[in-house]
Amino acid sequence: MFAILGLILGVGLGLFFAPTLPRELQPYLPIAIVAALDALFGGFRAWLDRTFTDRVFVVSFFSNVLIAALIVWVGDQIGVGSQLSTAVVVVLGIRIFTNAAAIRRALFRA
Repeated sequence: MFAILGLILGVGLGLFFAPTLPRELQPYLPIAIVAALDALFGGFRAWLDRTFTDRVFVVSFFSNVLIAALIVWVGDQIGVGSQLSTAVVVVLGIRIFTNAAAIRRALFRA
């Protein structure tokens, strides 16, 4: 219940304040979103498997975002930012679809 209220509150505050992202950070936003989605799908899968722990979820969520952003930042520093962004999206995309398949099997037995 608290999670749903927090989500509603967060969306409401985001719509009300309409924050902007500095131009320098804009390339990192899609990567951060994909990393966060990976953690969310992994958390939901763990919840369905009855192995979910909030501590692991929070650490996974923030570490995924930070590590993905760090990889892209390093790529930007050495001039291959777009290639490393693609690599991060591919790896996290594979993880997301693997978790989605496990979630589908758990929910629909298919």
